Amino acid sequence: MTHAMTPDAIDDALAQAVQAYAARNPASQRQLADAEASMPAGNTRSVLFHSPFPLTMVRGEGCRLQDADGHWYLDALGEFTAGIYGHSEPAIAGAIAEALAEGLNLSSHNRREAALAHELRRRFPAMRRLRFANSGTEANLLAIASAVAFTGRRKVMVFRGGYHGGVLSFGGHSEMNVPHDWAVARYNDLADVRAHAAAHPGEFAAILVEPMLGAGGCIPGQPAFLHGLREVCDETGALLIVDEVMTSRLSEGGRVGLLQLSPDLLTLGKYFGGGLSFGAFGGREDVMAHYDPRHSKPWGHAGTFNNNTLTMAAGMAGLAKVLSRDALARLNALGDDLRARLNALCRSTAPRLQFTGLGSVMQLQTCGGEVRCPEDLAAADDRIRALLFFDLLEMGVFLARRGLVALSLPWGAREVDEFTAAFANVIARRRCLLQ
Repeated sequence: MTHAMTPDAIDDALAQAVQAYAARNPASQRQLADAEASMPAGNTRSVLFHSPFPLTMVRGEGCRLQDADGHWYLDALGEFTAGIYGHSEPAIAGAIAEALAEGLNLSSHNRREAALAHELRRRFPAMRRLRFANSGTEANLLAIASAVAFTGRRKVMVFRGGYHGGVLSFGGHSEMNVPHDWAVARYNDLADVRAHAAAHPGEFAAILVEPMLGAGGCIPGQPAFLHGLREVCDETGALLIVDEVMTSRLSEGGRVGLLQLSPDLLTLGKYFGGGLSFGAFGGREDVMAHYDPRHSKPWGHAGTFNNNTLTMAAGMAGLAKVLSRDALARLNALGDDLRARLNALCRSTAPRLQFTGLGSVMQLQTCGGEVRCPEDLAAADDRIRALLFFDLLEMGVFLARRGLVALSLPWGAREVDEFTAAFANVIARRRCLLQ
């Protein structure tokens, strides 16, 4: 069905799509109503909520999801990049069962944590020494705290559109951000970075950057920009912190490995726990040495579950038995192919649309033109993104409401074809609204 292009056509189409969505998913709607009795909007993770209500998922198999109303979907979200292994990977499930049999919360060092640390150090040589945490948010908080303690400075440069965790969000003003002395620069604009540095000589403890903005729109950092940040840090004495929580999946050594970029500190999270809660931060020996309890003035770092046996077991099983260099290369090649095919469809049928990203991670944008920073998305129409989101759900494709797509290892050529066909169907249906 198409709609005549009137001022209200998009709003009318979206209202009809939302109405059809609600009619198809009464069990999910009931689940949210029940959850609201104890949680604000029935929600405990903000990114998962969307109007009129989010789906309740009850089962996952491979790269497929089933909701509470019995509908099956191609999982094109992959838990916001954390679900790289798909659902219930046998090697990881076996490792968790083995760890469970040995007992939980062992109240001490355990035999699994060193193995995972060694493997992460092998993949990310910049992490000469590292520590575990429970999320990417924690890892970034601790990396920043390390830079502040090491340099004795308070100012931290971040980037507009950057997201480093629930209390480190720079897509706009956030009342929840931790109160560091922030300077917010323009992404992919080295001149702006240098201007900030010149305006505050000797004040910056760190520059914190994602090699590709994640929540900010899957906007890749240009290599010259990222290497330029290294130069600015060398010139000013600030530490370069690279947040690879999302981009680590782009190769066995992450995007820093692809670009031969040398951070002072690097942070990880997401899938390195094999699907369980995980974070890690590490880097230069002279910085991380302060976490040695034998140091004359050691830095404290607590966390009951930093080395919990289930995460250590699941994380190591995933890396040692599943996530090889070849597996990552195959997955990212699939993503590059999918993005190229989708963008070809956009150019020929819907020039207001495009997909940005790298490898197996991408995002639907509802504006044309080159996208180098979040400011380039000012003309985007979120109503179009919402409409396509609901249309794709109707076609059996599950992605983020904001348009994020992240492939998982169970994906193959069949799934790429399936997603491409569904997207082609949707933009053909809405062609009059997308011109």
